[in-house]
Amino acid sequence: MNNNTTLVLDFEKNIVEIENKIESLKHLAEGQDVDISQEVSRLQQKLERQVRASYSNLSPWEKSQVARHPERPHCLDYVHGLIEDFTPLCGDRLFADDEAMVGGIGRFKNISVVVLGQEKGHDLETRLKYNFGMAKPEGYRKAQRLMTLADKFNMPIICFVDTSGAFPGVEAEARGQAEAIASSIQKCLQVKVPVVSVVIGEGGSGGAIAIATANKVLMLEHAIYSVISPEGCASILWRSADKVKEATEALKLTAQDLKKLGIIDEIIPEPLGGAHRDPKAVIESVGNAILKNLKELMPLNGEELKKIRNEKFLKMGRNLE
Repeated sequence: MNNNTTLVLDFEKNIVEIENKIESLKHLAEGQDVDISQEVSRLQQKLERQVRASYSNLSPWEKSQVARHPERPHCLDYVHGLIEDFTPLCGDRLFADDEAMVGGIGRFKNISVVVLGQEKGHDLETRLKYNFGMAKPEGYRKAQRLMTLADKFNMPIICFVDTSGAFPGVEAEARGQAEAIASSIQKCLQVKVPVVSVVIGEGGSGGAIAIATANKVLMLEHAIYSVISPEGCASILWRSADKVKEATEALKLTAQDLKKLGIIDEIIPEPLGGAHRDPKAVIESVGNAILKNLKELMPLNGEELKKIRNEKFLKMGRNLE
């Protein structure tokens, strides 16, 4: 368990208190001929019980906080952990490159793949560089270009979804944000190669579904995926930020709710205490889940993959009527 997290979520205060006691005890014992192993073991057991109790019954709002935790592994963490010989491919060949949308080719478990995903960044410098994971039209047009490349060379597509939504600025609208997102969704439906998308943190609005219209949509246990952010929903329906918890409940944005509704295909368990407490373990779990689903999809021919994908999303509309 990683005790170096700097952000303390509201429901984690008791956990952090026990972690601090363990660290203090170890610090006091440094250089002293004192056996603290029994006391540390007792506190470690207490810590595990507290983490298990806190994370076993998270509310949708608490899951939203975990999904947005800045120390959760982001797109590039998964790329570096799972993709060998990754070669970034830049630009949409129309306007510019968009660093919020990561894209490139590499090898996943000896399978040549195209990788797409939104990168949020880990600190102020990288968050500004990647525009907090909010892609502009050129980002979605880059995604379309790479999906076309994948289709041409028969390479499966792996997508890591993590964005609060597409960039809402005036310049993005001027360059055709809505059209770019719609065309990206259309391209997802048209390609004749396996497409596996994983919601690794926050899947927000059309900015997320633009690369999540996949044969298989996987979702981490504490990730969220919705048509609008809880804050945006509260401001529109109640015109008050105080109603954000009610909005989160109403949106049915948790992995567990979405699995019941048939929106996603699989929930990937997170390490005890969330992905931010053991990034290495969660990256490995995501890799195993992607491989399992690719093995199911790769024997199918292109027309079958396209038909199954289209039927999947048409069925969602029928089920929710």
